[in-house]
Amino acid sequence: MMTHRAVTKTARTGGALPWTRDAKRTGGANGVVVSASAGRRWNHLVSKPGGRKDERGTLVCLNAGVTEFATDNGSCYGSFCYNFEFERNEEALPSHWKPTIRVAVSGAAGQISNHLLFQIASGLTFGEDQPVALHLLGSDRSKDAVQGVAMELEDSCYPLLREVWISTEAEQAFRDVDWAILIGAKPRGPGMERSDLLDLNGQIFQMQGQALNKVANPDCKVVVVGNPCNTNALIAMQNAPNLKRENFHALTRLDQNRARSQLAVKSNTHYGAVKNVAIWGNHSTTQVPDFVNATILGEPAEKVIDNQDWLEQEFTPVIQTRGAAVIKKWGRSSGASTAVSISNHIRSLLEPTPEGDCFCMAVCSDGNPYGIEEGLIYSMPLRSKGDG
Repeated sequence: MMTHRAVTKTARTGGALPWTRDAKRTGGANGVVVSASAGRRWNHLVSKPGGRKDERGTLVCLNAGVTEFATDNGSCYGSFCYNFEFERNEEALPSHWKPTIRVAVSGAAGQISNHLLFQIASGLTFGEDQPVALHLLGSDRSKDAVQGVAMELEDSCYPLLREVWISTEAEQAFRDVDWAILIGAKPRGPGMERSDLLDLNGQIFQMQGQALNKVANPDCKVVVVGNPCNTNALIAMQNAPNLKRENFHALTRLDQNRARSQLAVKSNTHYGAVKNVAIWGNHSTTQVPDFVNATILGEPAEKVIDNQDWLEQEFTPVIQTRGAAVIKKWGRSSGASTAVSISNHIRSLLEPTPEGDCFCMAVCSDGNPYGIEEGLIYSMPLRSKGDG
């Protein structure tokens, strides 16, 4: 359960998948069994060589060990198309493992996803007892690259990774998912006005919100990363009335991590000693990093640093422009640290918040205790009971 620091808000976590153990998942009209979670009795698929369609219209691609089956549900990938009989697999699954969850990731061929997907598959994001089925959403242009990512996931042999699906259609990728991590968005190009960017991404997230509304698990949690993430999360939320408004979040954890890091550097301490740092507002240069309530080694940050000019005049601009500084130095955006912050974001919902600390994400402001206008997606300090 996630709470504003003074207000409790109920949010149920996604539970077991809706299919029974003996059920078969089919590819729509063609009736082809395409994928299965471990612990269910599902049929094997038999590939046909030559990269052609078989008599049921199922595309089978074989190229350097690549096997892919395209159906109305998207494409299962490689070894994830071949599933094991329940009796032969049951003993191999640790008894403490939870039911498999389905996690959709858009922009699956991008730099952020290239880091995040391996964190998810390894158990770093959702936990070492949480098997996952990955639904990778790409575009027609990026599909080959997404297949390359799937090949690397296959070659990594992660025990927790039970399925990989590839799709270029949101309704396929989001079917029955428990979590949707929306990374893909149109970047701002040379000469592009902010209004143009908002219009283009507005269309993308309107469509994705509608797709989630139609096919996702009703308890699906939606983490929006693609910028402008606050606005995109609001658009997606408004187009998904079947999903709980409180389950839509925009990522500001990277900003919080940057603020912790800078306070640690300035105070000559490890960032693990920095607590209760907050980010208010948007993930943009208008955000307000809050050092007033922060602590370092249990003491107020203002007391430990004892440099009010730096705190009031330099600290905030450093956080607001950190992303641009990374691009200037490295020539690319913050891919790895963004992926880590997504995992941090999710873990903060799944683990109880320690006393004296908080985490930050932009959430629906309905019912907040801070006097913030309702109906916004706004970053603020939060606490969690650890139940999602």
